[in-house]
Amino acid sequence: MRYGGTMRGIVAVALIWLAAGLGAAAQDLSALARLDPAASSIRAEGAGIAFDLAISQPVPWRVRVLADPPRLVLDTREVDWSALDRLAPGTPRARALRAGVFRPGWSRLVMELDGPYLVASAEMATGRAPAIRLRLDPATPEAFALRAALPEPPGWALPAPADLPRAVPRGSGPLTIVLDPGHGGLDPGAERGPVNEKTLVLQFVRELKDLLVRDGRFVVVLTRNEDVFVPLEARISVARAAGADLLLSLHADALAEGEAVGAVVYTLSDAANDAASQALAERHDRDDLLAGVDLTDQDDLVSGVLMDMARAETDPRTDRLAAALEAAIKAEGLTMHRQPRQQAGFSVLKSPDIPSVLLELGFLSSSVDLEKLQDAAWRAQMAEAIWQGVVSWAEQDAALSTLLRR
Repeated sequence: MRYGGTMRGIVAVALIWLAAGLGAAAQDLSALARLDPAASSIRAEGAGIAFDLAISQPVPWRVRVLADPPRLVLDTREVDWSALDRLAPGTPRARALRAGVFRPGWSRLVMELDGPYLVASAEMATGRAPAIRLRLDPATPEAFALRAALPEPPGWALPAPADLPRAVPRGSGPLTIVLDPGHGGLDPGAERGPVNEKTLVLQFVRELKDLLVRDGRFVVVLTRNEDVFVPLEARISVARAAGADLLLSLHADALAEGEAVGAVVYTLSDAANDAASQALAERHDRDDLLAGVDLTDQDDLVSGVLMDMARAETDPRTDRLAAALEAAIKAEGLTMHRQPRQQAGFSVLKSPDIPSVLLELGFLSSSVDLEKLQDAAWRAQMAEAIWQGVVSWAEQDAALSTLLRR
């Protein structure tokens, strides 16, 4: 049964890092840069278009062209483009201009063009007046199409999840569960002595995956299967690419003040819902927001309405998943926090159409929890409880789905 950067030259499609011009200093460019519209301009130059985008400091960047419609895409490391509306293009060759955050830590500026152009030159000025300077020249449709069709540079795509299966339509086949071991790579999470959260939760998730796979009714996907860093927003994209029926993020936090012991199940807080919709509309490509719904040509308002409609269906399912996990953990006699179910605006919970919960297995700041998290027998018992909770939720979800179709 179905369980319901100074560099100059010809730039085509390139990832331009500032290592050559800035050396080791490029590694320190982490502060947010800002656009200075008064010192910037977009103007006609000969038969082409010239851009001078003054920013408060140099940043890593890349530029490329895309088709349908023809447009220039400029990706930058954390540039605040909020003053962009004060920059009026001085030529009709540059049409719509928009910008926003498109992936964690990176901003994207998009300019629609009145025809095919190619990047003839590009420069990041790094002196007292940092600026991105671009020159576009007219191109034949054939040359533009070839350049626009080139794939993204290697290493630019979102991290590939471990064991990603081919997605199947929801409502058919086995239940697809995405397990998300928190943190990873350069982000160790909570630490206590030689023990860190990223290692503990990855070990637990691997054991939980084995248990779920042996059940035979689940396809299990991990957002990471090794010690690598995966951005928070990317974890949602991993779940969507897998066609996830549910997302379970596993953590083992620590509190600097106060006392916390036992497991906690988190769902997205009501107050975070509107902000989550807005953030998703800005951060993700539109066709990545809702599985099966192409939002590429929709504005933020339409996208927000569609995501709110999805949440209206998903939120009750998420609540039932959290309740099932709480009940199963308690039934196993495992300790839960005095407030076993809580709400928070965690990024990993913000998918509008995938039931998502975050489970704190325990707290590294608690000696009792720390000992349990390192005990294989306790981990096996907790994995058993989670498995039982998922099975209980899946059966209930399938039954309710059948009733709703009648």
